[in-house]
Amino acid sequence: MSELAQGVVGGTAIVFGDDVNTDVIIPGRYLVSIDPAELAEHAFEPLGAEVQQRLRASDVVVAGRNFGCGSAREQASTCLIGAGISAVVARSFSRVFFRNAINTGLVAVECPDAVDAIEDGAEVLVDYGAGTVTVGERSFGFAPYPPGLRVILEAGGLIPHLMQQAAAAKDKAGAGQRG
Repeated sequence: MSELAQGVVGGTAIVFGDDVNTDVIIPGRYLVSIDPAELAEHAFEPLGAEVQQRLRASDVVVAGRNFGCGSAREQASTCLIGAGISAVVARSFSRVFFRNAINTGLVAVECPDAVDAIEDGAEVLVDYGAGTVTVGERSFGFAPYPPGLRVILEAGGLIPHLMQQAAAAKDKAGAGQRG
């Protein structure tokens, strides 16, 4: 259920606590790969096979404070994408993890009130345009993404966004030369 409508993602939640380190999200020995599907096989490996199975059956990661602390590795967000995760809702993020998430096309929102209301297995919807996290009948607000970040997410990340911009500029330049 991960792609619902433009600006809305969600599905089944898996809940973690505070200070989830990038070394736990994706151990360093697997950083030789950049393939999201390959990395997903090792996501949360230090926590055991049961957690990995629950992750693969989930669409939204929910966590406490300081999610993604530790090493500044882009693979921490891409392995989550490879595992089918469409969003991370947390009390707070490591700054580098947050930016890596956006740059790779993973929705990451800070919404402490929603984190308090979400239990493992709950259905969660994140509308990053409107700035809401919905859990059952309850809705919680957060600062919506500014247009610049939304366009990056909707392109699938920073590189696809830049490629779209370059193609549009090339088309525009070509049209100017023909006209």
